[in-house]
Amino acid sequence: MTEKEQLQVEAIKNGTVIDHIPAGQALNILKHFHILDNNDRITVGFNLPSKANGHKDLIKVENVRFTEEQANQLSIFAPNATVNIIEDYKVVNKRNIDLPESVTAVFKCPNSNCITNVEKTAVTNFKVINKNGKIQLKCRFCEKVFNKEIVTDNI
Repeated sequence: MTEKEQLQVEAIKNGTVIDHIPAGQALNILKHFHILDNNDRITVGFNLPSKANGHKDLIKVENVRFTEEQANQLSIFAPNATVNIIEDYKVVNKRNIDLPESVTAVFKCPNSNCITNVEKTAVTNFKVINKNGKIQLKCRFCEKVFNKEIVTDNI
């Protein structure tokens, strides 16, 4: 194998590969989608070379298959990402993701008076709004609209 052919990130036998993540967004995805909460092996590449964008991040999770809904929720952080399902070291399904209509139980509502913050049993749900390429999230409970950054940065 020549130096150019060598993989920069180790291949996985079975699982999910999230590719074409904008550089710097992998940590947000790991945190918000609780990818670190299981005991499966996770490989993360930061600032890898990308022909399209200069640099990209990459996440590989062994023995986990992302659903279409989970994959689409990733588009909030990485609108041009691809989600590849791997079986026996081969890509068996490659999905381009679409912005979902709503996101449930991923983000906390920034409105401290929202019922989801008052009653800890309430599950958050946001309607996703795309206004000329700028993503906003509208809480279905308090009905406030927030820029994506306010919701995704709110822990």
